[in-house]
Amino acid sequence: MPKQGLFVTLEGGEGVGKSTLAANLKARAGTAGFTVYLTREPGGTPAAEHIRDVVLRVPDTDPLSPASQALLMNAARADHFEKVITPALQRGELVICDRFADSTRVYQGVGGGMSSEDISALERISFDSKHPALTLILDAAPATLLERRQSRDGATAPDAFEARDLAFHERVRTGFLDIAEQEPNRCIVLDALMPAESLADAAWQLILDRAGSGT
Repeated sequence: MPKQGLFVTLEGGEGVGKSTLAANLKARAGTAGFTVYLTREPGGTPAAEHIRDVVLRVPDTDPLSPASQALLMNAARADHFEKVITPALQRGELVICDRFADSTRVYQGVGGGMSSEDISALERISFDSKHPALTLILDAAPATLLERRQSRDGATAPDAFEARDLAFHERVRTGFLDIAEQEPNRCIVLDALMPAESLADAAWQLILDRAGSGT
């Protein structure tokens, strides 16, 4: 493990299985003797969790604009990065975060139409553009993921992003794949439809490789 810890993020569209993967990775990390901190965005601190509720549960009749969403997401991110992520990394821990800045780039940028310049400016303010050492992007066709969510969630009401149309989710998928192509040293795409244990095995090996490289 690098002296300053290792910051790993999990990204992808709705229903790709990030939460399940995060839990599986935490178990593997503990077995391997790593000190691991598992967190999520938006969220991770009390204030950021309140913001999460605002962004995800806004009424359909009065939706937030992409700019409003991005401002709120980065307000939560600034608090999260300062109070949770940075201290954990300074303690030398493995930090695994379910979503981070790439989600804002994709959901509010590619999906919502915000400019990359405006999003980059918010990144500099909220976390000084200090991106993760490793980002694992879980990928699958949005139509297949919708079927997975419907079979999994049952009567659970979709949040503000899950409820968007298929065209939006197709843009989201394309946005994540474009980031992976642009930043291959940081981002690795994994098949979200792999069996959960196989996906976790592949992801854990990637984390071990990155930890061993010291970057």
